[in-house]
Amino acid sequence: MYSSLFAAISHRRIRPALAFFWIVIFLLPIAGCSGGDSDKPDFVYVAVPEASLRDRVATVYNKTGLVHNGERLVVLERMQNRRFVRVRTPRGEEGWIQERYLADQDTYDQFAHMADEFKNAPAQSTAVTTDQVKVHVEPGRKAEYLYLLNGNDKVELLERRTVPRNGVVAPARENNDKDTEADDEPDKPDQPRIMEDWWLVRDPQKRVGWVYGRALYVDVPYDVAQYAEGQRIVAAFKLDEVQDEDKKVPEYLVLLTEPKDGMPYDFNQIRVFTWNTRKHRYETAYRERNLSGILPVTLGQQEVEKEGNLRSFTLHLKDDGGKVRQQVYTFNPPIVHKYYAPGQEPPSREKKRRAEATPRARHHRG
Repeated sequence: MYSSLFAAISHRRIRPALAFFWIVIFLLPIAGCSGGDSDKPDFVYVAVPEASLRDRVATVYNKTGLVHNGERLVVLERMQNRRFVRVRTPRGEEGWIQERYLADQDTYDQFAHMADEFKNAPAQSTAVTTDQVKVHVEPGRKAEYLYLLNGNDKVELLERRTVPRNGVVAPARENNDKDTEADDEPDKPDQPRIMEDWWLVRDPQKRVGWVYGRALYVDVPYDVAQYAEGQRIVAAFKLDEVQDEDKKVPEYLVLLTEPKDGMPYDFNQIRVFTWNTRKHRYETAYRERNLSGILPVTLGQQEVEKEGNLRSFTLHLKDDGGKVRQQVYTFNPPIVHKYYAPGQEPPSREKKRRAEATPRARHHRG
């Protein structure tokens, strides 16, 4: 077809002006689409719950396949002016899909790097999603995302970060993409900067990424959560189990904070809940307030004179100058002690904090 057109032009059977018109018409489809590099496959990944492939880019089309979140697709052709991509699925289905439903290879590689970096990181707690939520490569609404978590999915919490809320919320990629992080209005120039909490999470498939904090709640038993007294539970650690008749009941260290985002610490209160086997209920064995604690918390063992090898947990606490120190606590159910190594003195504010602890809390030195 093209050879006959150019032959007609060369023999002057078509006037130059008309020839130029037909050349443009024939070359437009070529200019509007581009193929990938045959030597290096071009991959994209589905970043919506699911989407249909279509046989043509038009209002009326036939479906040629269905793709799901996280699937890797091979790019066959890109239509730049219409923002559509023709792809092939692992099942061999081919068709066109909107580019905004996809994440690129660089985004996928960032997720893969995080999964490898945090594959052995200790979980600070387990949380449950309140609704379908996006998993981002960085904390923040504008950050690229790929994976989606469904409502009531369980994830492990690894670390918290607080960031300013972005001024523009990216549009949803799909009508059924019900992400709770887009519920708020953007910041206004005449208002104070609004800060948000984001959590680095790891899902059951060992994928790691950042999730908006208010889309998560810490997974603790109701019998413990009811004692939060309006405070936000940040994390919970199982310290022990006790036998009560025919069941074993866990005992917990719980971290709490004020129900506000953007605080300069991860937690400012701790409570240890032990189980009363006579009354069959949780009781507060230890409580401490006015802390400036940061994650992570570590569980371990501590050798204590006259008491032997006891369970322990270590908090990272900031002083008034912002310097971080470690504080070890031992747990000899149901007693919690602050532990100080020989020659180690309590901080200057210890007396004030000691008065705020419950009567069961005592100090002892190794």
